[in-house]
Amino acid sequence: MATPPPPPPLLVAALLLIILASASASVERADLVVTRADRRVDLTSHIVRVLTSLKVENIGPEAVSQVLLPFPNAQAKNLAAIRAFDTEGKVKGPSTLLPIEVVQPSGVPPELTFFSASLSKALEKGKTLHLDDSAHYLSPYPVKVQTLSIRLPGGRVESYTKYPSTKLADSELKYGPFEDVPPFSYSPMGVHFENNNPFAVAKEVIREIEISHWGNVQITEHYNIAHGGAKLKGEFSRIDYQSRPYIRGVSSFRHLIARLPPRAHSIYYRDDIGNISTSHLWSDSKKTQLELEPRFPLFGGWQTTFTIGYGLPLQDFVFNSVGKRSLNITFGSPMEEILIEKLIVKVVLPEGSMDIDVSVPFTTKQWQEVKYSHLDIAGRPVVVLEKPDFIPEHNLYFQVYYRFNNISLLREPMMLITGFFLIFMACIVYMRTDMSISKNSPSYLAKVQWDEVQSIIQKIQAIFEQSLAVHDKLEASLHDLSRSGDVQSCKAARKAADTQFKELAKELKPLLTSLQSSLQSYQIWPKVESLVAKERELQEKLMARHSTVVDSFEKKLRGQDVENRIATQQQKVAALRQEVESLLEYISEM
Repeated sequence: MATPPPPPPLLVAALLLIILASASASVERADLVVTRADRRVDLTSHIVRVLTSLKVENIGPEAVSQVLLPFPNAQAKNLAAIRAFDTEGKVKGPSTLLPIEVVQPSGVPPELTFFSASLSKALEKGKTLHLDDSAHYLSPYPVKVQTLSIRLPGGRVESYTKYPSTKLADSELKYGPFEDVPPFSYSPMGVHFENNNPFAVAKEVIREIEISHWGNVQITEHYNIAHGGAKLKGEFSRIDYQSRPYIRGVSSFRHLIARLPPRAHSIYYRDDIGNISTSHLWSDSKKTQLELEPRFPLFGGWQTTFTIGYGLPLQDFVFNSVGKRSLNITFGSPMEEILIEKLIVKVVLPEGSMDIDVSVPFTTKQWQEVKYSHLDIAGRPVVVLEKPDFIPEHNLYFQVYYRFNNISLLREPMMLITGFFLIFMACIVYMRTDMSISKNSPSYLAKVQWDEVQSIIQKIQAIFEQSLAVHDKLEASLHDLSRSGDVQSCKAARKAADTQFKELAKELKPLLTSLQSSLQSYQIWPKVESLVAKERELQEKLMARHSTVVDSFEKKLRGQDVENRIATQQQKVAALRQEVESLLEYISEM
């Protein structure tokens, strides 16, 4: 089920026109009489269109050059567009577009907003003309004959106000003719009807037109579209919708039609997720038609966002005009029957464009920006036009005039050529230049000395690791002695260890001398010196403990007595071993 939402702005204007109370008022400008007024109201879409045909006669002594068109204030606030034409004599004669402006005449009801249509030729006494406009009608003048025709969308008509002259035939409701109606007189009437047509309403559309004098005009349009009809109430089942789409989803819409220029190319359709493949394209020599299907059907209150883009030939839309170049292109969206609450058109001109002028056939908010793209230096000037409440009738051609020097076209190619040339020259210079540091420089000498220090440290570490391995062998010989009691083997192991200690000491002596003489070893030398002293003390304590254990075994002392004799030595050996290993780890990190 669906609950009816508040009517959109244009529909509100139509309903307010229809549902009015009877009243009358006098106006100072009473020299005009509307001899016949015919109104046609089109309610077949969510954009309400009213066409009023007036036959006006001047019965006063003076010529009249303006015709007043009043609207209730609520209607005037939501009025999207109003245009007026005049025709002399027959209705089908040549017509002229009349300028319209808001006026404030004296002696009129304050609840009304007045528009003034300036006639192309003053209306003399007794002379008649035809005035066609596309806004809701309310006359400040006496009306001799008046009719109203309302075109309905073709659905069920729930109810409508009935007068003796009312007639409903098919999808058209007619009222009148009403004769000799005084100024500001109207009778209340209302129509309650069913309309399941999709109401495509764009909350915001950003249309970017980027001009490239290399032969292309790129159009990019960002849409935020909602279904402006009655909001969906309850749950949505895609299975039910797909099985019976024209019953379950009669008020939803699944596609939009965009009519692009005939030579549009490179067309794409995507959203934040990526490319949308549910689109169809037809093109011929006169038009290009793009059918867009959103990722999901849209019911009342649902909305979706997407982007379409396409390219156009430059020569079809940019021309030379009196020393300037001019862009001549339609202002709005190519979508059919869409109401845009906020339309922003951005015209991105080439970098270097000057003396920019804009000509738009209606009022817009205008300002300029700067956009930076690849290889831009000063940026590209951007003309921004904003139009609220945009309807298809606003999709007229507008012009942007600017000056552009053709030499500026060579700027980007020359930048690329210069950039590649500088890169190649830098490569040539780099390949032919000796970038090595001089062997006589202080930094190079310091680096060489530090490398020598590192090499000596590594050799010293290797000697101490071998010494610790000899310590482990002595410990292993004591374990073997306690298990086998072979004193001679234990003495032989001690003698071999003593020999290895002396050989390692010989290897260590020149390394220590070299390290001490190096200028880069001032930070690490104290630690190395302490390491040597601790390791020698460890050797002495270890050899002394080894001799004590062997001597105790030769005297055949008890195991408890042996442990008591070496307890102090054992503690000292363990402490020294831990200090030696800590110093080795510290030196390795340095």
